[in-house]
Amino acid sequence: MSSTIGFIGLGHMGGPMAQNLLKAGHALKVFDLVPAALQVATQAGATATASAAEAASGVDLVVSMLPASRHVEGLYLGDQGLLNTIAKGTLVLECSTIAPESARKVSKAAAGRGIRMLDAPVSGGTGGAVAGTLTFIVGGAAADLEAAMPYLQVMGKNIFHAGEAGAGQVAKICNNMLLGIQMAGTAEALALGVANGLDPKTLSDIIAKSSGRNWATELYNPWPGVMDHAPASHEYEGGFGVDLMLKDLGLAAEASMQARATTPLGELARNLYALHSTQGHGTLDFSSILKLYHQPRNK
Repeated sequence: MSSTIGFIGLGHMGGPMAQNLLKAGHALKVFDLVPAALQVATQAGATATASAAEAASGVDLVVSMLPASRHVEGLYLGDQGLLNTIAKGTLVLECSTIAPESARKVSKAAAGRGIRMLDAPVSGGTGGAVAGTLTFIVGGAAADLEAAMPYLQVMGKNIFHAGEAGAGQVAKICNNMLLGIQMAGTAEALALGVANGLDPKTLSDIIAKSSGRNWATELYNPWPGVMDHAPASHEYEGGFGVDLMLKDLGLAAEASMQARATTPLGELARNLYALHSTQGHGTLDFSSILKLYHQPRNK
């Protein structure tokens, strides 16, 4: 059964997610601050709106995909926030990666207005968003997740219920902290091997079948030319940006301080990505961290 969906945030992840909902036969009212993003969505059959409030009005479901906590709080809270205009009983999927406390704050405010909200950050990158194979890591009530499943299954392949409100964000932050650590370590290991005369593809193949195997060596290799589909083989364009990884590592640091947990490797990774960003690489894919360890010599 088709539904009317308000979709807010049509960036690298949100745009393809919206496209998959359209392909499934749903009617979409969309909003984004970037006119080009709106144009792409309307060409695919969505209806562009002049504001987020208009997009979220008279719909069965609201989906938002925004850059950071402050954008999410600004969208939903306050006198001009969407929680003042979204109809009671409406289901909201907040798919941004934000601080757990922000997710809990917005969810509590939504519940106070009779609005069903799930924090549902995603993993799987832009490729997963396009293919509809994302992993959704969901926090919120089990009954609301059940109601959201038909929509989530259109956009993703794996859906996990992490716990109550905010739990989805905690799980996503833990995953991305480990991803940042793995990528930095993989880049360091490959650079060491190449500096000692090894071929990067041969070394990657060895690691992929040995105890050092990980997602980066097998599916998202940071060395140019090892994997044709990886951003490393395309000047590190597209994918998941350095500054976005830095944001997520910052969220991990905040969560660590709040819980009085110890995350020394996460802090080290955050410092490495911060250094990499200050060198002018903030918009490149995060696998470009390899540049910290390896600078090609001019022939």
